[in-house]
Amino acid sequence: MKKILSIFGVVLACFASSAKLQKQNVLFIIADDLNCNMGAYGHYMAKTPNLDRLAEEGISFHNAFCNFPLCGPSRVSMMTGLYPDQSTIVKLRTLVRDRLPDVTTMSQNFMKNGYTAARVGKIYHYDNPKAIGTPGHDDPASWQHRVYPKGRDRDEHDLCHTIKVGKSGGQLWYAADGADEEQTDGMVATESIKLLEEYAKTDRPFFLGVGFYRPHLPYIAPKKYFEMYDKTQICVPEIPEGYLATLPIPAQKTLSKFSGKNKLSTEDARIAIKAYYACISFVDAQVGRIMNSLDKLGLKEDTIVVFTSDHGYHMGEHAHFKKNTLFDDSDRIPMIVSYPTMQEKGKRSVSIVEMIDLYPTLSELVGITVPDFVAGKSFVPVLKNVHNESRESAFTQRNEGYTVRTKQYRYTRWLEGGADMIEFYDIKDDPAEMRNLARDPNWQNEIEIMDQLLDKRIAEGSVKPKGIKVIYPERN
Repeated sequence: MKKILSIFGVVLACFASSAKLQKQNVLFIIADDLNCNMGAYGHYMAKTPNLDRLAEEGISFHNAFCNFPLCGPSRVSMMTGLYPDQSTIVKLRTLVRDRLPDVTTMSQNFMKNGYTAARVGKIYHYDNPKAIGTPGHDDPASWQHRVYPKGRDRDEHDLCHTIKVGKSGGQLWYAADGADEEQTDGMVATESIKLLEEYAKTDRPFFLGVGFYRPHLPYIAPKKYFEMYDKTQICVPEIPEGYLATLPIPAQKTLSKFSGKNKLSTEDARIAIKAYYACISFVDAQVGRIMNSLDKLGLKEDTIVVFTSDHGYHMGEHAHFKKNTLFDDSDRIPMIVSYPTMQEKGKRSVSIVEMIDLYPTLSELVGITVPDFVAGKSFVPVLKNVHNESRESAFTQRNEGYTVRTKQYRYTRWLEGGADMIEFYDIKDDPAEMRNLARDPNWQNEIEIMDQLLDKRIAEGSVKPKGIKVIYPERN
């Protein structure tokens, strides 16, 4: 009889364990305009101890890419699992329901499956800093609870120091007085912790979206984070004379839109880069606060944690100090995934993954069915075995151009293509993507192969989504 009861107990324990696994929470953390300047990604200077610790508890993806290197379209792709040409959202401020009125977003899908979904801060696009403290371009249907803090940084924006760059923009920074908790991102962490405290008292699983506003311009953070960096030790990328002329005209425009002919001096570049690093460390500290609370509240063993960014960001590479280009600096993103039963903790994956893959991946991890329209591809096999591969290429677009990136090459085509409208880089030999080999006769066979691959990816990324309405923009 005791043996029967023992077996019955084991069966019940296994059932309970299985049920618990299906109720894993999701803590989804996203930074704004963060590139891979992090210790976990081998950066020579950036101080990110909390994100590095998260990477040790999970898997860091070193070939993760966004699908549009601009906040609005990128975040919509992330939340819908659709490519920009499928959603038709390729502009900064287009609301998701203006184009996809009946789409089931990622968090909304969790809600439909019994989860509480909340967001604190920036998940969809916000005008930063003007819209801080407002709903921004949020999607109300994606959440049951929304919090949009407003810190002293919003009110102190006028105190920023400005390094003028060209006619269209500049680098703004301010080393602020006061505590972390007085800044908007400090408040984002505080409000997120409050929600975690509430969730710890219930059995209902949650999907909590935590959106930080930094290191996006203006580079505002408490003074102590600026004091962590010695600007004399900062390396400023060197750009050879005549570099821009090696690129197609549209590519030149993406790099010169904000810099014009007024290239930053080395001194100004170091000031801007230091301010950017300060904001990265500030965000890192807030992530640490949230992760510590997750642990203290006893939620860590039941929670999947994701950290990422909406796109990368240039800090002087290609003589550029912004985003929205089709280079690695702009479309490559940090991505860390951690969950309690993970066997591959502390490892690095070189598998190519895309931002739209987060929707199906997180859904599969908790046992939720993915809507038919989702174009992303789950990379759960990589989470189970870091040596597995998810994709052969990454596909990114922006207005007027498309790019496809493999582990070996990057191929970019602007407008209708042609000899003067393409870029080709050998990533293994030229990881900085500074030598355009498009006209080199020795590479024409590889260029043709990559051109065919790009055609394939464009076709896949343009397939009409299944089962949902798409409102196409009016053509002029």
